Amino acid sequence: MTENGREQQSAREFVPDNPLGHAGELGMRARFPSQYDWDEHSLAAMMSPVIQTSLARFIEAVPFFFIATASPEGHCDCSFRGREQDASGNLLPAVRVLDRNRLVFPDFSGNGLYNSLGNMLINPHIGMLFIDFERQRRARINGIARIVAANAEFGSIWPTAQAAVLVTVEQAYRNCSARIPRMRLADGHGKVAPRGTS
Repeated sequence: MTENGREQQSAREFVPDNPLGHAGELGMRARFPSQYDWDEHSLAAMMSPVIQTSLARFIEAVPFFFIATASPEGHCDCSFRGREQDASGNLLPAVRVLDRNRLVFPDFSGNGLYNSLGNMLINPHIGMLFIDFERQRRARINGIARIVAANAEFGSIWPTAQAAVLVTVEQAYRNCSARIPRMRLADGHGKVAPRGTS
């Protein structure tokens, strides 16, 4: 990212998500009441501003995830993010949790359109969806994304990455398993071994 891009990103003020939901969410809850009574206590119990240990393990184990970004005008983009292999053919992690507040994932060269990174550069809000189809579980991360260089730390994890995306967490939570189809990954595409076991 250029210095001009850094200045453009840092100069903007971004409003964090309302913990209770924005006007549209509140309006739809009133229009279509559900069995759940969402208030500041129940929402706080579901949505955490940090990544708990068990959620970190889940996130790091999945072989792929999806990201959602948008331009300042609200034009949306959804993207699949999967794993690369190292020179020896070993699978690399799709994402790495750095601490309770941050995670990072690589950006590899692709078609050169930069739909996702272009959105992040001028509107850093990001949604991330992680699904384990074998166990029919899913989790979501919403936060603020920042494009950073694939420095020595991140380059040692993903040697061929051209950049990395550092996400500061605003909301981290698990979803129910409703309507997740049960599927099994083909041989050779299994989960990355947990850190310290390879």
